Amino acid sequence: MQAIEREVKYRKISAYKFAIAPMMDWTDRHCRYFHRLLTRRALLYTEMLTTGAVLHGDRRRLLRFDPSEHPVAVQLGGCDPGALAASARICADAGFDEINLNVGCPSDRVRNGRFGACLMAEPALVGECVAAMKAAVAVPVTVKCRIGIDDQDPETALDALADAAVAAGVDRLIVHARKAWLSGLSPEENRTVPPLDYARVYRLKQRLAALPVVINGGVATVEQARVHLTGIDGVMMGRAAYKEPWRLLDVDPMLFHAPAPAATVSIVAEAMIPYVERETAAGVRASSILRHLVGLFHRVPGARAFRRHLSIASVKPGAGAEVLREALGLVRSGAALADAAAA
Repeated sequence: MQAIEREVKYRKISAYKFAIAPMMDWTDRHCRYFHRLLTRRALLYTEMLTTGAVLHGDRRRLLRFDPSEHPVAVQLGGCDPGALAASARICADAGFDEINLNVGCPSDRVRNGRFGACLMAEPALVGECVAAMKAAVAVPVTVKCRIGIDDQDPETALDALADAAVAAGVDRLIVHARKAWLSGLSPEENRTVPPLDYARVYRLKQRLAALPVVINGGVATVEQARVHLTGIDGVMMGRAAYKEPWRLLDVDPMLFHAPAPAATVSIVAEAMIPYVERETAAGVRASSILRHLVGLFHRVPGARAFRRHLSIASVKPGAGAEVLREALGLVRSGAALADAAAA
């Protein structure tokens, strides 16, 4: 019975049509806890973890997550099939719902380690890595890639990568619809400068109809995600989800026809207060948590004061949940003043 329930659970996870992208220095456990208060249905991802960190680092710290984060996937960086298989097994045993292989990050550190976007040039190796991970775990194994790198032709490069992954049994392919330029562009520029080519991802889906394909890159609104979902299996939102988290309250109603977890972003902020109290009591700095909430309010009286107070007060010694309470008070004061002015 447990095996059947697990299989059904993973089938449901593989069908998730909206995800928040794994982002280095951004999607830590505090961010994911916060995002889960905004959407129950989105699939959440960790920051990328290297196989070296998983195998030899502080696993208790690296793999820690709150049970409320489910469904949550871990993204791994590496190129050795054996190390990836061992890391995948550790992560699955830790309770992650999906193991994702990074074949898209263009940073120098990643490139020097022979993983990330540079693996677009080695589709056979990617296939070996996926096959090893699939043999090691029962949870879905997915790949996140680009449409190509440097002077590669995206038509042939993406097909070669996808075909190798499919032959190895990959459960889903997430495609950032841009090339990555490993020479000449910084990681930040690689997220914006190479032009988006959504049509290339759609052609991949048409060619491999049975492969669940998720599109990523430049998705700024939930409305845009809904349009993509008319022709593709899933959408992944990155920077917009982080910098403008208020948008996530629309995900469940608009994409899943389900109620939002909260009626307003104010309710979400209030729900974060016990979490901040708990984590700061355990020694976590308030700024490590509250930095994720800075963009929560949008075009409401007091939003600027909210942002400023979180940014300044949260880094002070001894800062705790009172910083969030005070920031919320500034929003309420701004709204009251606006109402008075309109009366």
